[in-house]
Amino acid sequence: MVASAASSWLPSISNTFDRVVYPAQQRSLALSLGVGGRLLSQLLAPTQPPPSSHSVRVLRERFDALIARDLENVKRGAYPRELLYQLPLATYLARVPEALSDVPRFLWRSYQGNSGDVPLRDDERYPDYYLRTFHWQTDGWLSSRSARLYDASVEFLFGGTADVMRRMAIPPITDHAATQPRPLRVLDIGCGTGRFLRQLARALPGARLYGLDLSKHYLAEARRHFDPEVDVSFVVENGETLPFAPGFFDVVTSVFMFHELPKPVRRRITREAVRVLAPGGRLVLCDSAQMSDSGDIEDILLSFPRSYHEPFYRGYLTDDLAAMMRGCGLTVDSSESHLVSKVVVARKRSTGKTRSRSTH
Repeated sequence: MVASAASSWLPSISNTFDRVVYPAQQRSLALSLGVGGRLLSQLLAPTQPPPSSHSVRVLRERFDALIARDLENVKRGAYPRELLYQLPLATYLARVPEALSDVPRFLWRSYQGNSGDVPLRDDERYPDYYLRTFHWQTDGWLSSRSARLYDASVEFLFGGTADVMRRMAIPPITDHAATQPRPLRVLDIGCGTGRFLRQLARALPGARLYGLDLSKHYLAEARRHFDPEVDVSFVVENGETLPFAPGFFDVVTSVFMFHELPKPVRRRITREAVRVLAPGGRLVLCDSAQMSDSGDIEDILLSFPRSYHEPFYRGYLTDDLAAMMRGCGLTVDSSESHLVSKVVVARKRSTGKTRSRSTH
């Protein structure tokens, strides 16, 4: 009786704890990291005006809505509660001295506009648009040092909300999994250090996960953080030519990658995603907000490419992802904004054909 009573109270206690502690955790991160973020933005773009009071108010409302959605997703079982508290803050803090030591080079590169300051590579696998110091980060995507600092840098940039925004792409995947007779096969294109895949592995422990990226250094960093028991495979390849058979995957995802691609490349990768999706499969894109859904924070969105090297971002802002996905033959199920990001979910139309069992 005592054990039964305790078990009935535990979820209520956890929910109450989370409603108080989790928002406090995220607000403290946003406040503490926001100071450094504003300072860095001023150093990179000293003449840029501050965001309007209207945009700041909207951003605060969106922040509160994001945290509330995160808690609601846990409550309805879209992903486990542990993800609310999985930010490896101690690890990220240990990266601070190395990151700070690079600030002079970072600033000098931005003042010079030296976007091509990357290690020389003759390997034909790298397209020209890829060989840049995105965000002015040293080595671009082409070193283990860059990969080691990436996750901490992104959390700093987004005030501790990067993982939260990534998590908004998980519910449509777990919802789809609930309708399938066997574990999903999921491909994450441009997976980088695997941060999204690690969260997805906790939400779908039986899924077969694949991560694809052009940077062998980022994939090496991803492998370091995965439990050997997780069924995950990594492939160094270009998303424009996926090395998989048609219809092999139940879900294809991409997180924070499409804004870093030229417009034609976005479409080539989307068409490849459609090719490798099984009929009825889902394409889930999580990326920056766009003008079609977030014109009320236009000044904040436009400030990003002024401070950080994002050569394709302005074009991305007006290249609506939902319209692009429809143009590639998909049916769009939803498009939702989350703080400064958005998640668009589309499905491949069913044809009644049996999907291939081959892996390549």
